[in-house]
Amino acid sequence: MVERVTATNEALHLIETLKEMHGDLMFHQSGGCCDGSSPMCYPRGEFRTGESDVLLGEIGETPFYMAKDQYEYWKHTQIIVDAIDGRGGMFSLEGPEGKRFLTRSRVFTEEERAELAK
Repeated sequence: MVERVTATNEALHLIETLKEMHGDLMFHQSGGCCDGSSPMCYPRGEFRTGESDVLLGEIGETPFYMAKDQYEYWKHTQIIVDAIDGRGGMFSLEGPEGKRFLTRSRVFTEEERAELAK
């Protein structure tokens, strides 16, 4: 099964750390500039999603949403969430931990695109 969103071991470790501190989590990536271009991590349910958001899947048992208009730019790629040293988004939970989530991507192969189209 092809996943639209995955995470590195570093990101999964940070997710587990944040879950211990804050409980269940969720991610949302909008578009735009600044904090909106990074995946933002919130306590689950704190950020309201709706018809303008797409659920790409889960990483570390944590749902990952993307704004529908942003998804149109990324739909041909697999989103790979990583965690690196640095300052996270202003409202994202990882900020005080000296870490930040980062979106990486790779283009789906023809075979993966065919599977996703089913």
